[in-house]
Amino acid sequence: MGTRIPDLTIYLLDAHSQPVPLGAVGELSIGGAGVARGYLNRPALTAERFVPDPFSDDAGARLYKTGDVARYLPDGNLEFVGRNDDQVKIRGFRIEPGEIEACLTAHPQVRDAVVLATGEGSAKRLVAYVQAEADAHLASTLRAQVAASLPEYMVPSAFVRLDAWPLTPNGKLDRRALPAPDDEALAHQAYEAPQGELETTLATIWAELLSVERVGRHDSFFALGGHSLLAVQLIERLRRRGLSVSVRLLFEAPTLSALAQTLGQRRDVAVPPNVITPDTTAITPSMLPLIELTQADIDKIVEQVPGGVANIQDIYALSPLQDGLLFHHLLASTGDPYLLIVQLAFDTRARLDQYLHALQQVIDRHDILRTAFVWEGLSTPAQVVWRHARLPVTELT
Repeated sequence: MGTRIPDLTIYLLDAHSQPVPLGAVGELSIGGAGVARGYLNRPALTAERFVPDPFSDDAGARLYKTGDVARYLPDGNLEFVGRNDDQVKIRGFRIEPGEIEACLTAHPQVRDAVVLATGEGSAKRLVAYVQAEADAHLASTLRAQVAASLPEYMVPSAFVRLDAWPLTPNGKLDRRALPAPDDEALAHQAYEAPQGELETTLATIWAELLSVERVGRHDSFFALGGHSLLAVQLIERLRRRGLSVSVRLLFEAPTLSALAQTLGQRRDVAVPPNVITPDTTAITPSMLPLIELTQADIDKIVEQVPGGVANIQDIYALSPLQDGLLFHHLLASTGDPYLLIVQLAFDTRARLDQYLHALQQVIDRHDILRTAFVWEGLSTPAQVVWRHARLPVTELT
């Protein structure tokens, strides 16, 4: 959309008419000399769209609420995302279909795209309709395209290819005429029937949960439309059959055959006891069986932890996935690719304080939320679990 013209002021506002953070999505509202007086002979719509400008010192100044949803890019340009009346809510997340559509149309095979929410309750899901040439691997390709750029909850469960849009007599898109996704709209791999009792059991459960006709041994739970809430239901159904699986394991082995193989090979693993106690006054290499560090490395870690030894609960090596996170963090020249901006709104200060208190309790309860990466000056990166980590809060008024 570019930048504003000199006589106008541009605000991106949330549902409470407060400015959103840089990079976050908000309703485009316009103020300044170019704002009209209202709609001709439509007083109700004028009152809804033309509102007092709380940011202006000029008497009678007003804002025009466009209904468009946009965000600022790092270079200062505005990017159009969609219309606020197109927003959908799935699994507690507010989603702008326009963001997904923009991601899809960035793919060279896609001429145009429309994303809709179908179903109700926990069965509600996103379906992407695309104008593209026929391609047996289109669903898998587009799913990978979206997953690489957007959060998991914004990845459509199905991708329906069409040669052209169904149109109303007025020449507009007829959303009601868009076909329901069939089995081909899911990101299936080449079908190979499940093998063995465990794969067959998993395939039956997956088909019921994901509402698909059949599941092949190379299909991915998430590519077929699975998400975190369905993953919890899957784990519970497996538990009833005497099978134990964690969410982490499902993400590590998302295909039917891989999950079955992992379940069949699971063995109890002996974890060395943690010998760092609250009374520990010094940490030595022999106290860290899960990472090889010199005493000099340990001393440097202690220097970087607020509170020193007394605030260290454990030290161990990074996992392969965490190595990748650290690599991309160090590679980024500006910002952090894993830093997400989330906007929350509270109607009272008391509710905000309650939320912060609850969040601090969650941090106190779960070690991973008190874990920090330390790498500067070390022979190998390490992750350090703090005993106490206060949630930093900065108030901007």
